[in-house]
Amino acid sequence: MPYSIGLDYGTNSVRALIIDVKDGRELGVAVYEYESGTNGIILDPSDHNVARQNPADYLKGIEVTVTAAISDAQKAKPDFDAHEIIGIGIDTTGSTPLAVNEEGTPLALTDEFKDNPNAMAWLWKDHTSFAEASEITELAKKEHPEYLAKCGGIYSSEWFFSKLLHCLRVDEAVFDAAFSWVEYCDWLPAVLAGDTNPLTLKRSVCAAGHKAMFSKEWGGLPAKDFLAKLDPKLGDLRDRLYSEAYAVDTEAGKLCSEWATKLGLKEGIPIAVGAFDAHLGAVGSGIGDGTMVKIMGTSCCDMVVGDLATKLSDIPGICGIVEGSVLPGFYGLEAGQSAVGDLYNWFVDSIEPGGAQAGSHVSLTRKAKELKPGESGLIYLDWNNGNRTILVDQRLTGLLIGQTLHTKPYEIYRALVEATAFGALSIINRFEEYGVSIDDIVVCGGIAEKNSMVMQIFADITNRQMKVSSSSQTCALGAAIAASVVAGSENGGYDSCTEAQKNICFVKDTVYKPIAENVVVYEKLFRLYMQLHDGFGVKGSSCDMSNVMKDLLEIKDQANA
Repeated sequence: MPYSIGLDYGTNSVRALIIDVKDGRELGVAVYEYESGTNGIILDPSDHNVARQNPADYLKGIEVTVTAAISDAQKAKPDFDAHEIIGIGIDTTGSTPLAVNEEGTPLALTDEFKDNPNAMAWLWKDHTSFAEASEITELAKKEHPEYLAKCGGIYSSEWFFSKLLHCLRVDEAVFDAAFSWVEYCDWLPAVLAGDTNPLTLKRSVCAAGHKAMFSKEWGGLPAKDFLAKLDPKLGDLRDRLYSEAYAVDTEAGKLCSEWATKLGLKEGIPIAVGAFDAHLGAVGSGIGDGTMVKIMGTSCCDMVVGDLATKLSDIPGICGIVEGSVLPGFYGLEAGQSAVGDLYNWFVDSIEPGGAQAGSHVSLTRKAKELKPGESGLIYLDWNNGNRTILVDQRLTGLLIGQTLHTKPYEIYRALVEATAFGALSIINRFEEYGVSIDDIVVCGGIAEKNSMVMQIFADITNRQMKVSSSSQTCALGAAIAASVVAGSENGGYDSCTEAQKNICFVKDTVYKPIAENVVVYEKLFRLYMQLHDGFGVKGSSCDMSNVMKDLLEIKDQANA
């Protein structure tokens, strides 16, 4: 009976999932919360943009979760044999680059740099490099606009080269000590294979294409002379990066003896090339042509795929169009929002007067659910962690409009949820504006599982059905699917991800359908949201916003009538 393992490295924890390859049945799961920093993140009280992680947590997470998941599987199925696991797949956050030495060891794991945050993993949500991102954007606009065309027209502070350049500017000692930089979705498969040589380990096309301006059209990474104009040392580094990138249906290596012994697995089983969590979450949710998968967690990632036979237009403001980055054999298109679950948590933990205990998500949701659309008279801009799509501006911040002396915490909470749904609709509209049809939406992640109010509001605002993935571990499931593909049909796996999806990926019976009368009200509110969106977010906008507050009051009066 063949099984596979998916390792899912999220923002605060890693989980391991063991599935029955034949039908996707989930036999064992285990979670390890990162121990370093605050909820696994190393922060800086003097700079809200800082977000780093300790790679030692990543390594400990492998051993803790895999061995615990095997134990869990043995309880669920007494005849379970870990030596029948045929492959391992890995997803991580990204862009989360690591500075490594010539052997591929992260500098953060060396005595010299172990206490230096700049030598640690630069987590996806680290936005310290906003100035460098702008500098990269401006130079590319002048000299290589094609670099930006495939990644939405603006380079982000969440991405690879902006973080490297910022490290060079603020801590040259770390940059100089680094032989190379590696996304940790590329580093972890190499660790398990026992060979972390940064010049030979296989790099993910998912990370390369969406975050590092990699494309076959111009021979891989941006040109050395382009990078050198940003800084000569960055240009020199290009020679120590990579020239090839691979999809998740490619083998990154085979499990080495050391890790096979640690984990209790069979030595030599294949390890899939890594990818980002949202991309493999889309695979685990059954993504196909015409379907958008929304991975709703601390942030939200929107994944779409397109047929390679169809020429796609470049789409301003999205996070890239990359061949094979999501589903091998298709274009992968990525967009998303920088704060969704994080936004709701911020309000509960930091703003609600009763504190996190009194103002729990459950109690706020219960009261907010009783409100009609527009009844609160509030509207919010969901930019507390910047705007990832479509403005690509991490210097934007949140904004609440319409509060009075009678505004209640649960009304604000609902406005935050509505704001994230308005942001989601703006992304859908951008895709369709450029010819990419969104016929079907599948949602996954903790929010989709736990909060029916949120899902109904998303259905009403987008005026689309919201289907929920049958698995609560879709990212890990996608990684396990990749593992089953690199194992191959000759070993009980599959020959392609699409073939595996047919047997493994399903949706739940519960479907959230738009409520017609709610749709009408939300259409009015969305127009106001976009008025604020453009007025505060689009440079040079001459948008008149004198009507917004009064229109909100009118909508409020109609709802209360």
